[in-house]
Amino acid sequence: MALLKSSKIISTVGAQNAVLGVFTIRASSWWTEVKMGPPDPILGVSEAFKRDTNPKKMNLGVGAYRDDKGKPYVLSCVRKAEAQIAAKKMDKEYLGIVGLGDFNKACAELAFGSDSEVLKSGRSVTVQTISGTGSLRIGANFLSRFHTSVRDVYLPKPSWGNHTPIFRDAGMELKAYRYYDPSTCGFDFKGALDDISKIPEKSVILLHACAHNPTGVDPKPEQWKEMAAVMKKRNLLVFFDMAYQGFASGDIDRDAWAVRHFIEQGHNVVLSQSFAKNMGLYGERVGGFTVVCKDAEEAKRVESQLKILIRPIYSNPPMNGARIAATILNTPELYKEWLGEVDGMASRIIKMREQLEANLKKEGSSHNWQHVIDQIGMFCFTGLKPEQVERLTKEFSIYMTKDGRISMAGVTSGNVGYLAQGIHTVTK
Repeated sequence: MALLKSSKIISTVGAQNAVLGVFTIRASSWWTEVKMGPPDPILGVSEAFKRDTNPKKMNLGVGAYRDDKGKPYVLSCVRKAEAQIAAKKMDKEYLGIVGLGDFNKACAELAFGSDSEVLKSGRSVTVQTISGTGSLRIGANFLSRFHTSVRDVYLPKPSWGNHTPIFRDAGMELKAYRYYDPSTCGFDFKGALDDISKIPEKSVILLHACAHNPTGVDPKPEQWKEMAAVMKKRNLLVFFDMAYQGFASGDIDRDAWAVRHFIEQGHNVVLSQSFAKNMGLYGERVGGFTVVCKDAEEAKRVESQLKILIRPIYSNPPMNGARIAATILNTPELYKEWLGEVDGMASRIIKMREQLEANLKKEGSSHNWQHVIDQIGMFCFTGLKPEQVERLTKEFSIYMTKDGRISMAGVTSGNVGYLAQGIHTVTK
């Protein structure tokens, strides 16, 4: 009996200790040192827009194409490609590490041109990536591992916000060169050339191939030529980010002109491509990363190391989007239809730029808004100050990032007059 009583006591004490143990475990955490991160500036704009009940509200922060009714747009050629793919009843096996071969070949041809010496000689390697962001990160990791003599990467000032963390988190050192001139809302060619001429040899310099994000400001061909010559003289490694081929001007060859010129001048560039904008394949995450090498043997070595880099990150890329893009690029009638549709998207944005400038004049604005027309691509750097942006949001429910960047894809024939009215009011 005594033994039973004592066992009960021991059992009770054990239970209490167990409870205390659970309490101690629950009261502590591995993550107490984790601090709340700042919200993404663009996603924050979208969240505020969703909460707004004003029927006239406008979201000019999102970088995705919208039709003239403000609705997401799926290209007709994409629907047809999807139907062709479905009819073939293909399997869902893993792709290889470098992705879909038909896509990679067509991706490189789109960038360099089908008659490119680089492609004919086999001295480049292209791997399928998880859209443009994934392409840039694979490129940054490759540079971090193999371009070790100088770890500096020079970005235009300003540049796409994600460029900084992509290269920084890969272990590269971030620097900047002058690019945008706030006084003219245009390209600071003199400042850019001056800065580039002083960049240490073998450094990496990032260039937006067309439709510079966020400013919409691109160099003219003659300016590209001078920049290419200076970069060649400085022995800089050129990293092109081409997220908008065809989407900027409506002409895929015109938008790839800078990339092709640099290669013709002897630059062995690295290149990131995205098919989010120009094919509307946002959620499919379709992209490519290309390294131009000195010869085919070097290209094979580079490809082997890219495989080693990709394997522990995501093993192999997604299949569906690459199949869609490859079907469009490799089917003559779909390719022709795509060229027409991408030209139509670009033309609508150009038209909205013209209408915005015309409506600002109609409102009686005394400011020079020529830069709205001169800039190109999805984004426009309006020149609005943060306090003016704040007023637009509070008084007109027009949402954009604080730097005054607007997505022209969010402007339609139905709301362009309202936007002009709001901008004129806050800039008087």
